[in-house]
Amino acid sequence: MARASGPLAGALARRTVILDGGLSNQLADQGCDLSGDLWSGRVLAQRPDQVTAAHTAYARAGAEVLITASYQVGYAAFDRHGYGPPRTTALLRRSVRLADRAARAAGHEVWVAASVGPYGAVLADGSEYRGRYGLSRRELAAFHRPRIEALLGAAPDVLAMETVPDTAEAEALLTVLAETGARAWLAYTVAGGRTRAGQPLPEAFALAAEAPGVIALGVNCCDPEDVLPALEAAASVTGKPLLAYPNDGSVWDAVTRTWHAPRAPAPWPTAAWRRAGARLIGGCCRIGPPRIAELAAGR
Repeated sequence: MARASGPLAGALARRTVILDGGLSNQLADQGCDLSGDLWSGRVLAQRPDQVTAAHTAYARAGAEVLITASYQVGYAAFDRHGYGPPRTTALLRRSVRLADRAARAAGHEVWVAASVGPYGAVLADGSEYRGRYGLSRRELAAFHRPRIEALLGAAPDVLAMETVPDTAEAEALLTVLAETGARAWLAYTVAGGRTRAGQPLPEAFALAAEAPGVIALGVNCCDPEDVLPALEAAASVTGKPLLAYPNDGSVWDAVTRTWHAPRAPAPWPTAAWRRAGARLIGGCCRIGPPRIAELAAGR
């Protein structure tokens, strides 16, 4: 079947759309080895069948948007592991094709969002939770431009500019997006009412409040308790649809490369998120198909 009957932006104008959950945790649950700097990108390169299986698990749970396995795929990082630029471009495009395959096999409408992870993700040192890499906006745009161009070459429905830790990287991404004329959502990772780099959220969201290519704004890979204040901050500066796909409240330890879970699960007040303007709702790291099924059932 066709994966979607129209643009995702059109659906968001009418209703809530359910995103998928964390790809890495689903791959791990399927027995995949995520060790090493390439993380889920390694599975994309070596076990594409497992990536398709993970996407399929989320589609079966009711996800209406599948986010590709391109989050941590970068040219310099993959070059260090023997992947030249043509091969890395092929992997980025493969990520879209694998999600497309699962989307077309689903029994309901599904969009494909090509993940554009932050610069910090390819460093594999937790930098996406700090930002402020010491790079200029021009340097960050130069990093993202070839990745975005490669992903767009495989015709995803939308770009997922996600886990963005600071406004400098957001500005770089928005610059490249404007050059392409593509559609995207922008999701910051936040903590304590600010970006991970410490900028005020109204200021951060205002950067994309009027950007014609941005179809939704919001947050991902953050504590569920940080979602509602962030959505309210976004709603104060834009009338665009909002989005929320937090993790389970765990904290990533870059030294041990492990997650530290909270003492008790944080509540997910999704009704309040919707009242605040959220139209794309799903999960990020450590959120699997069961939670996505709950979200789909409660829609």
